Amino acid sequence: MATYREAKCRLCRREGGKLFLKGDKCYTGKCPFEKRPTPPGVHGAGRKKVSEYGQQLREKQKVKRIYGVQEGQFRAYYEKADRMKGITGENMLSLLERRLDNVIFRMGIGASRSQARQLVNHGHFLVNGKKVNIPSYIIKVGDVITVKENKTSNKYFETIKAMKVGVMPKWLEFNPEKLEGKILSLPARDDIDSQIAEHMIVELYSK
Repeated sequence: MATYREAKCRLCRREGGKLFLKGDKCYTGKCPFEKRPTPPGVHGAGRKKVSEYGQQLREKQKVKRIYGVQEGQFRAYYEKADRMKGITGENMLSLLERRLDNVIFRMGIGASRSQARQLVNHGHFLVNGKKVNIPSYIIKVGDVITVKENKTSNKYFETIKAMKVGVMPKWLEFNPEKLEGKILSLPARDDIDSQIAEHMIVELYSK
């Protein structure tokens, strides 16, 4: 799968808002978006009004970049969500939220989704006692996620053990001392704090 290797802060500037791709740095005054919130490029600050199609396209690109997925994967999530019962846009966001890398990020084990993805790729986690190293693995209600026993003494995870649990989505629980998390329920639309207009993405793909 293709990997974006350029400056991630340019993506925030391109989408006109913080995507929180750099972890703690995004919450400080060192965030480049605070200094240059205009789109990148010579003509970034003087761009004309965007068409309806352009707005829908930008919304899709924003969500892809937030969750770190490519077009083929994203389209597959939309098509799967469209076959599910309920509202397509909300189903799609629920699938994205239930990716293993996103769950690790939401639990606070990874400072960013990209760091969480790297931790998953390196095989640090078990889901219901079985090793899973696929970031796109979709977790289910009742799944228990733990750090592999032979990894718990790692310096990074020792730091996680000592941390205080921050604001946790109500569909998740995490015990830092045990390095164990559990999926309590499916994420509802109100649980997703990102400013996303998912209906625009559905409209784009429905054309």
